[in-house]
Amino acid sequence: MNPNSNNPKTITYTQIVDLSHIIDPNMPIWQNDPLVEFETVAELEKDGYYLRRFSMGEHSGTHINAPNSFYEDGVGIESYPAQSLVVPAIVIDICDKTTANFDYALTTVDVLNWEQQHHPISANSVVLLYTGWQEKWGDRRAFFNQDEQGKFHFPGFGAETSRFLIEQRAIAGVGIDTHGVDAGQDETFSTNRLVLEKAGIVLENLTNLDRLSPSGTTLVIGILRLRGGSGTPVSVLAFVP
Repeated sequence: MNPNSNNPKTITYTQIVDLSHIIDPNMPIWQNDPLVEFETVAELEKDGYYLRRFSMGEHSGTHINAPNSFYEDGVGIESYPAQSLVVPAIVIDICDKTTANFDYALTTVDVLNWEQQHHPISANSVVLLYTGWQEKWGDRRAFFNQDEQGKFHFPGFGAETSRFLIEQRAIAGVGIDTHGVDAGQDETFSTNRLVLEKAGIVLENLTNLDRLSPSGTTLVIGILRLRGGSGTPVSVLAFVP
């Protein structure tokens, strides 16, 4: 709560769900991305304390993307204000669609159907897309689902749907349990570009989305304020009503 605010805010919840994968050297990463590496630099017996050095890409594991990853004049992740990282979220479940079609992209009809069942999506919400892909995390081949031609087959947001959500629902951003909010077949990264053009939130490689309510959840996104960062691994906590 901001003590200087005339409108104090509260988070009402019954449980807290961690939406971040454990960072591990064997987790799925994009081809040509830096490896996830740990190196011991101090040991208890020798140095009196235990310490490791670690390195990884800015877009590995559960992470958030920054505008400068797609726009030359875009800000780095350190420019995201704290208040932008505590946001309401809704969850759209498309697991029934992705089981039959690995390339499924969320449609505007899907969004309208969700609203008919629940309520209109509130402005400044993050739309989380639960595709079921989180269950494939332990199998890199299944998670990326790359064919012999090098094409990736995993679901995501459709470009026109993202445009609708931004322009008609004024969302704060998007998130997903795959390695990209853009479906694997979308090599233009259209949803990333649309959201990051407005310095919105793009969360990828989320997990435990099946444990969230369709609406009413509040996300608290913990970033590393990397100067000029194109993104950063994040700890995402969901406060579930």
